[in-house]
Amino acid sequence: MIFLDTNILVYAYDLDEKSKRQTAKAILVDCWNNRSGIISTQVLQEFYVTLTRKLSSKLPATEARAVIRDFFPWSIYQIAPTDIAEASEIEDQYGYTFWDSLVITAARNASAEVLYSEDMQDGQKLGDLKIINPFK
Repeated sequence: MIFLDTNILVYAYDLDEKSKRQTAKAILVDCWNNRSGIISTQVLQEFYVTLTRKLSSKLPATEARAVIRDFFPWSIYQIAPTDIAEASEIEDQYGYTFWDSLVITAARNASAEVLYSEDMQDGQKLGDLKIINPFK
């Protein structure tokens, strides 16, 4: 199972990042075809905000909502209060931001084997979870 950080989803829809877009889209297609993709409610929230507010070619809210709905069939990990405490421990131990630590927590608790992210240390293992930067 593969957990996708927000930036992987964003690059798949970012018209300005052509090379990263191609890589991100290939990851999404693979996850769709193999039914191996996992995301969290946090990732969906960040994705929506980025699509509608942060990209230079923003999507209208109605289109962004449609994209979000496309991910409803995926395995979506819902952040629990215990995840917040666990993320704060990861933050202390590994020095990641709290938000990245929460992504790591969700990936681990969803039993993902791989976490694709551009923002974290490529190749790092945290228990059974391996972080991979697919853009390197």
